[in-house]
Amino acid sequence: MSETAAEAEKDPTVTTRRTTRRGGGDPATRGRTTIADGVVEKIAGLAARDVVGVHAMGSGLARTFGVVRDRVPGGSKSVTRGVKAEVGEVQTALDLEIVVDYGVSISDVARAVRENVIAAVERMTGLEVVEVNIAVSDVKLPEEEEEEPESRLQ
Repeated sequence: MSETAAEAEKDPTVTTRRTTRRGGGDPATRGRTTIADGVVEKIAGLAARDVVGVHAMGSGLARTFGVVRDRVPGGSKSVTRGVKAEVGEVQTALDLEIVVDYGVSISDVARAVRENVIAAVERMTGLEVVEVNIAVSDVKLPEEEEEEPESRLQ
């Protein structure tokens, strides 16, 4: 007999309340959470851009179109540019395309990007990152102009 039940027998002023449990098991296991590819792509894109030595994300053509899109009223910067994610139920794989600054160690930047992206995605989503493939598509030279098309409007 429990201590509370024994107290209730001895003292009629002690009342016990039975709680009825609804449902079964841990509430965290009642349902499924799905995470869209775009969510993982945004997290990875922001994490990659935080690494020193990453000048930009995406290929030259994607960046050029992105600059034009960014100038359109109501347009926003695409944090997913240069990022492709494949998301499963418990794992994800990522492909990143980056432009590095001239003079940095590409292998060090790639390692730092991989570490930062894996940490951010796993922390925020709970998914296991099985691979982060990095393609370095360009090197930004110090004397190069930004790839922004000139506006025809004055």
